[in-house]
Amino acid sequence: MPPQTKSAKIPSLSPFDNPLPLPALTLTQVSKSYGDVTALAGLDMRVDEGEVYGFLGRNGAGKSTALKVIMGVTRADAGEISLLDTPMRGDDPALRQQLGYVAQEQHFYEWMNPERLGAFVGGFYPTWDNEEFSRLLQILEVPGRRRVEGFSGGMRAKLALALALAHRPRLLLLDEPTAGMDAVARREFITIVRDEAVRSQRTTLFSSHLIDEVEQAADKVGIVDAGRMHYEGSLDLLRSSVTRYDLPNPDAVDPELPESITRGRVVLQDSLRDNVRSVVVRTDPGVQSGDVAWPWRQVPLSLEDIFVSMVGKRVSL
Repeated sequence: MPPQTKSAKIPSLSPFDNPLPLPALTLTQVSKSYGDVTALAGLDMRVDEGEVYGFLGRNGAGKSTALKVIMGVTRADAGEISLLDTPMRGDDPALRQQLGYVAQEQHFYEWMNPERLGAFVGGFYPTWDNEEFSRLLQILEVPGRRRVEGFSGGMRAKLALALALAHRPRLLLLDEPTAGMDAVARREFITIVRDEAVRSQRTTLFSSHLIDEVEQAADKVGIVDAGRMHYEGSLDLLRSSVTRYDLPNPDAVDPELPESITRGRVVLQDSLRDNVRSVVVRTDPGVQSGDVAWPWRQVPLSLEDIFVSMVGKRVSL
């Protein structure tokens, strides 16, 4: 009898070998109206644990309303929200204490200084860490003993960030935190937000209408317009899925768009400017991009171009 050989052991594929990230926050078909004005129209969102999520949209797109619903400042009319693996059912103070929040406009007791404000705010959080608060004030270069009434808008935002992080929240929410800052202050603030998120592995969601902020800091982006999510995913996938094609002298060519442009794609814009027809398309997942026949030519798009094409109202490029 020939000697038996041991067969190689085939490793089993377990869902625990490469576990998917768990969601820290999910919104499912969330709607909110103020009278006749619809702020959220069936918004879906998923923010995974440990990621920095850029919530991008024009002014009035629904970003602030979504954050207020998450914070419990206002209630949704419909839909489901799960926060830190817990379905939200009305007000839950213990759950809210695991959140940090930086509003677009900061309101403090003007006669207080940051140290006194920290002592006051810390009384509301069992997990408040005064040493962490002092460290944050130092990193953010916020003077601890100067009265708040003399602070600039950027300094107020930094103080709000220190107050939001000092109780070590699991999820940090920031609503247009750099509004009113100059370019240098904005970049410094977003860098600190990103560095602190990486350092603590804290889930961070920040809203913005500024492309460069999202590009600088976010792992994932959600593009919202008219209260609906138009895109959610990585910046790399966004860049690769939206393409622009130009056609010079379009009157000399069949006006029908060629199949090589339309197949498996959604036309976002089709405009005419300076005798050049420009078509911007979004490719469906899994569709291979092929060559487009002459005289059409592919034109590179910036992230800002892509954003405008997705939320703009037939804006010419």
